[in-house]
Amino acid sequence: MNCIIIDDELTARTIVSELCENTSELKVVEQFPNAVEALKYLNHNTVDVIFLDIHMPFLTGIDFIQTLKSPPRIVFTTSDTDFAIEAYAYEFIVDYLVKPITAQRFQKTISKLKNAMQPVLVGQTVDTKIPELLQDPDLYINIDRRLIKLKFQDILLIEAKGDYIEIKTVDSFYRVHSTLKKIKEKLPESLFMQIHRSFIINFTKIIDIQDNSVLIERSVIPISRSNRPNLMQRLNLL
Repeated sequence: MNCIIIDDELTARTIVSELCENTSELKVVEQFPNAVEALKYLNHNTVDVIFLDIHMPFLTGIDFIQTLKSPPRIVFTTSDTDFAIEAYAYEFIVDYLVKPITAQRFQKTISKLKNAMQPVLVGQTVDTKIPELLQDPDLYINIDRRLIKLKFQDILLIEAKGDYIEIKTVDSFYRVHSTLKKIKEKLPESLFMQIHRSFIINFTKIIDIQDNSVLIERSVIPISRSNRPNLMQRLNLL
């Protein structure tokens, strides 16, 4: 996939370029310090992917994508999480990378780009794999030497408190000697996501999102800055 990088910071362009060079899927063909110069290039050239900063002189990243008649796949690279909701309103936005960008997080972007570039063929067969939720619909927790079965769909949220985790379900509350990392490995990603270093939530139970928190039943759970883009990406925005 041919790509260009648009960012007014030289250091940021260098980092993204090096990340691209470390993968065989991407080839950086040009870099630009502002969106105006990139527009001139795109008037005569086509690319598969644009890595795009938001806050730039002359023309912001948001304004830039609105000028494109046939936009390629876009990956935002920014220090600002405030535009995540607005960004994902566009179908061609593949990912929202928050600086500083790690190599591990960048690999997830590569996977998303590969999936986005994959053509849908007429008559293509549907994946017949059993959904992960149906494979293992229950979780057993140890409470006073008793094994209690919890259905994944009944779990609302999980909070880390020292050497314990507190699991809140639709009608009960449990305190278990464990870690958030350990239980996260047992939870299906189709239902759960970590939105803060101390909280994992059942994504399907969200009632409201406001500022830097989500509402699940009567519980207000904070969203960390680093996890907010991932949350915004999973929303089915209208």
